[in-house]
Amino acid sequence: MPPLILLAAVVTSVSTGVLVWALTAGPDVTRQRVVNNLRRGLYRDAKSTAAEVRDNEPGGLASLARRLTPAGIARHLDNLHGRAGRPAAWPMERLLVAKIVLPAAGMGLTLLLASKPILLLLGIAVMIVCYFLPELLLYSRSIERQEQITLELADTLDQMMIAVEAGLGFDSAMARAGKNGKGPLAEELVRTLQDIQLGQSRRQAYESLVRRADVPDLRRFIRAIIQADAYGIAIADVLRTQASEMRMKRRQRAEEKAMQIPVKVIFPLMVCILPVLFIVLLGPVAMNMIQVFTN
Repeated sequence: MPPLILLAAVVTSVSTGVLVWALTAGPDVTRQRVVNNLRRGLYRDAKSTAAEVRDNEPGGLASLARRLTPAGIARHLDNLHGRAGRPAAWPMERLLVAKIVLPAAGMGLTLLLASKPILLLLGIAVMIVCYFLPELLLYSRSIERQEQITLELADTLDQMMIAVEAGLGFDSAMARAGKNGKGPLAEELVRTLQDIQLGQSRRQAYESLVRRADVPDLRRFIRAIIQADAYGIAIADVLRTQASEMRMKRRQRAEEKAMQIPVKVIFPLMVCILPVLFIVLLGPVAMNMIQVFTN
């Protein structure tokens, strides 16, 4: 038997054994105790409580993935998960499992199918991409979320300014904007108010909002709010100034994207349109010239 096939069989056998052990192993007792304490009293009857805890409890594979993942990588993945809005379809346990299962599957397929050095190098590249695939997905999701927050910020500040000028406080205006709005910015405003209600200071809740969103315009606005709260400046004036500045920046970004269109059109114009146009215009002329010289 060739050594490569033997190594692939060994890796596949070991991976299968680890997978079976991880699936059959029981959940983390400490985590289960903490989850039970936190969920105590949230449901009406004991049966629904036990069912909900059992559904949300990570399995053996998730516990194994959490233990095998280094703490630094887990923190980095958790930060990206927070910036992406913590999507329900991508929980942390699933991402940690994916970081282990996908490279292992890629390695097994590489050892089984790599008959040439170029295929082996391609398989190694696929393994690396599979390992960083959760980070890439979360980074792409966070970029889209930041763009949505940037676009929604000006309109949200206008709503908050109108509410403050109508007599509401800043927290009430934020709550109204979060309740009436749709999108990631409204969700972040609601979560910030929940953090304040749970006992955090306003400064800490605002700084947590900035870290989660990671949007420069929102960071500038939060700094202005913190300074206004510290020095006693009228919130309505700050909101009016920030809303006007956000609208001007949004218009400038739109003008910048419009100015980039001619540059982006050059490549498809040179590659796709001009060759066809030359063929249509110069093709008959070239055919006539060939006929004249051949005759």
